[in-house]
Amino acid sequence: MIVYRCEDSLESIFTAVYRSYEERRNHAETRIVLDDDPILFGEDVQIVPEMEKVMKVMNTIRRRFGEEDYMTVCEALATEDPEKGQAVYQTIVYGLAHRCLPGHLFDNLANDDVLKAFGLARTAWREIHHLMGFMRFRELENGILFASFAPKCNILTFLMPHFADRYPSEHFALYDERRGIFGIHPAREQWYLQWGDKAPKLRYSAAEKLYSELFREFCRSIAIKARFNPKLQRQMLPLRYREYMMEFDTSQSQADL
Repeated sequence: MIVYRCEDSLESIFTAVYRSYEERRNHAETRIVLDDDPILFGEDVQIVPEMEKVMKVMNTIRRRFGEEDYMTVCEALATEDPEKGQAVYQTIVYGLAHRCLPGHLFDNLANDDVLKAFGLARTAWREIHHLMGFMRFRELENGILFASFAPKCNILTFLMPHFADRYPSEHFALYDERRGIFGIHPAREQWYLQWGDKAPKLRYSAAEKLYSELFREFCRSIAIKARFNPKLQRQMLPLRYREYMMEFDTSQSQADL
């Protein structure tokens, strides 16, 4: 058995996928793993990401399966599941072997690997769409709009195009606290990523402080105490998002919101 040992990144996993074809491996006896746990009778191969090979795999997936299925593959790889590399690899192998048409790579959910990859993609997709609605930008003293969050999945690259499309004329930044990654969007320019240990000390503008308090007061004023339903509220708005939402500021009484 051949064991490709990858780092937890799309680039590393796609490089391993390319090498499995380049080296004419038996796909049924080839594994892509993200840890260092030994596998009995496995021949380890350390993978170093190579962008030329990554781009070839990207282009092949897009050409053979279409843009929608390509995005689904990327969403699956954005999760933290240790089996995601193997699931995506075997899904691509299945799709190429069965000549799946664009938009149909994930049709056969009876296949365990296809089902696994599809389920992972759905996990990332749900978090992406939650944060598209729950993200809260706040204006800093220098006029930049800033928002921080701590997602379970590595989804910053999915969120940046969404907000860049909606705020093309704004300077804004998103900060993934769990991974120490900034998404930076200069006004009317292309966004980019930057790695950092922690967010800088934030100083909000006077207008931001005023409007934040007005927004909290608005949330309190429209609440109907007779219909207060914390169980339903947690279902619609998970607790882990509230730390980053001004209307649930810890200095305020959550029961009043």
